[in-house]
Amino acid sequence: MKFRQALFWDTNPNKIDPKKNAQYIIERVADFGNDKEARWVLNFYSNRLLRKVISKSRCLRPETKSLWTLMAKK
Repeated sequence: MKFRQALFWDTNPNKIDPKKNAQYIIERVADFGNDKEARWVLNFYSNRLLRKVISKSRCLRPETKSLWTLMAKK
């Protein structure tokens, strides 16, 4: 997936590795991503990894954590 500069304003989106930077990508998309990016994250990463990142994240908003916890249960 080609990431938007607006989503990753603090780095070059072309240098983000989806495997190495999984937590960073999941947190950014969960809080600021659009529908297309959210669908990509849900399809690309395992539910186990999503649940782990969401539950341990210290930067996600509480409402974001609640929503993504429900979405990663499938």
